[in-house]
Amino acid sequence: MEIGLLILLFSVSAYSMLAKKLSTTIITAPMVFLSMGFIISQFELINIGNAHETVYLIAEVSLVVLLFLDASQINLRRLKRQNTWPLRMLLIGLPLSILIGTGFAYLFFPEWPWPMLALIAAILAPTDAALGQAVVSNESVPINERQSLSVESGLNDGLALPIILFFASIVAMNAGPEKNEMSWLVFGFSQIFVGILVGALMGWSSGRLFLYVESKNISSSVYEGIGVLALTGTSYLMASLLGGNGFISAFIAGLAFGHIVKGHCRFIYQFTESEGQILIWTSFVIIGLGLLPSAIEHLTLPVAGYILVSIFIVRPLAIYLSLIGTKAKALTRVFMGFFGPRGLATALFALIISKDILGDYGHSILIVAINAVWMSTLIHGISAAPMANWYGAKIKLLKIKSRKFSKLKTIIK
Repeated sequence: MEIGLLILLFSVSAYSMLAKKLSTTIITAPMVFLSMGFIISQFELINIGNAHETVYLIAEVSLVVLLFLDASQINLRRLKRQNTWPLRMLLIGLPLSILIGTGFAYLFFPEWPWPMLALIAAILAPTDAALGQAVVSNESVPINERQSLSVESGLNDGLALPIILFFASIVAMNAGPEKNEMSWLVFGFSQIFVGILVGALMGWSSGRLFLYVESKNISSSVYEGIGVLALTGTSYLMASLLGGNGFISAFIAGLAFGHIVKGHCRFIYQFTESEGQILIWTSFVIIGLGLLPSAIEHLTLPVAGYILVSIFIVRPLAIYLSLIGTKAKALTRVFMGFFGPRGLATALFALIISKDILGDYGHSILIVAINAVWMSTLIHGISAAPMANWYGAKIKLLKIKSRKFSKLKTIIK
């Protein structure tokens, strides 16, 4: 146990010292810590007891905090005014990804019921900002593309969650001994709408209270973070007690809180860039330690085939179609579609809903999701920096050619 923790802590220290240099290479933090967890599990250096329960607890905390913080940093008014790309990717691309993904899932898993096919497509639809960091932080990529990918990855997990819960409820109902459609309908609507109402109320009221105490100078920035973290837990638990979904509540609370405070809460940004990274790294280590060995053991050709199709065809096609009619070039649409890495949200959603699905369905969902995470981590991690540099150079060259062509047209006229 002590040796495993020592290796893990040494790895965190080493990566932290080399993080700036490694960010320009094909080595990413998720790759390092997912691999580290898997290696430690193979040598049995750390025994985490009931792996699923441990991973579930960490997943639950991580997802609540990250959903809230991601949502609180989004300025929806400015987003709508400045750029339509992420809106199209979210409102058109995300549903298309689920629809196309469901169709392809049938080819690989024909024995699965249709709600299961739609559920796995929805779980693989959200993208991970942590895995795309090499792209969104690369200044050779135009700012429009970087902002669009960043905003999309920050919001699509929250938008995908109600869809995931919807199909998970259908699967649970069909797998259970009683198939009462009315009770399922009531459960689904209460989960979504109570979660939204509680989250909006908590976020709005907490934001107003935050601004009030700040204006009266009766609080301190030292304690802001404690209050914000408490708010995430409060919105989650209150929604759960009232029959709503706590994750949806945390996301909506973050949207409402961020809209009210409008950048006044410095903790949100500081936590995301510092302690939030520790939360993400820990989650990847635990996934590699507790879930990855079983997922790889049960990896089959249909599972691998579907994951590769999801990475290389489903999302790229959906995003390409969603950006038709905008000023995005064909090359840009392909680039934005490919860089949709599946990461923490995919793993955590699969883990959380697998507890509520009866029979072998939950296990099957988890196997596909966890394998998708490590395969995407590897594929997108290796390609992110080189392709971002190549794309930036290509776009720069196209702009130079466009200017020369415009000057030539002016001279001819």
